[in-house]
Amino acid sequence: NFEKVLSMVPEFDAIITRSGTPVTKELIERGKKLKVIGRAGVGVDNIDIDEASRRGILVVNAPTGNTLAATEHTMGMMIAAARLIPFAHKSLKDERRWDRKKFMGVELSGKTLGIIGFGRIGSRVGIRARAFDMKVIAYDPYIKREKAEKLGVELVNALDELLRRSDIITVHTPLTDETRNMITKREIEKMKDGVILLNIARGGIINEEDLREALVEGKVRAAAVDVFTSEPAVDNPLLDAPNIIVTPHIGANTFESQANVAVIIANQVLSA
Repeated sequence: NFEKVLSMVPEFDAIITRSGTPVTKELIERGKKLKVIGRAGVGVDNIDIDEASRRGILVVNAPTGNTLAATEHTMGMMIAAARLIPFAHKSLKDERRWDRKKFMGVELSGKTLGIIGFGRIGSRVGIRARAFDMKVIAYDPYIKREKAEKLGVELVNALDELLRRSDIITVHTPLTDETRNMITKREIEKMKDGVILLNIARGGIINEEDLREALVEGKVRAAAVDVFTSEPAVDNPLLDAPNIIVTPHIGANTFESQANVAVIIANQVLSA
């Protein structure tokens, strides 16, 4: 309950939050003793950074704690989208149908994977995709070419080139003014027909309405989405789209990652 948090915050020196609680200007103003805000996870988009900075309050996060959880969820979603696993499962289990012809998939082997954002998670997805015999290309203006080449990944100079060449595209960037609506109808039109799209990063990097339209039209063969512009996303337009696999923002939800994140952020707050 946000009202309860507001009433409690004046007596505390530190806050540790997850993604579900917005640390707003109002909350920060109430925290007269606040010295540090810790985000148990990667993104700090639920914290009013400007207001915290203005008041000299440190904001710390735990960016490495759930790297492997998000990486593995991406691989799981990629395979599920390529082989239409959830739809085949539902058809057999819930509808008791034996519909083998309906669920023709594509193999990852030999396909080109385009990774947008080649940081902690993107690079680990790249390593695993190479083990699946995929050709991996990446676009990230902030990453040195040597880092990619060392992992057997080709770093391309322009987003358009990645869009044009990839059979499967996955995004692994934070949500910023630069990345919001990075993939819209305009970008989707440049992709191959039958492309598979994944967003396990942040809602809003891929425009939801444009993705829905591309799925309906068949331009995008399948999509896998774990994150949404507004969450809980129980009435999101993407939920009505065909050939989309959705999960409720569980990319970081493993026992291991939650323990990692808790320990890291507790140490960060203590250090601060």
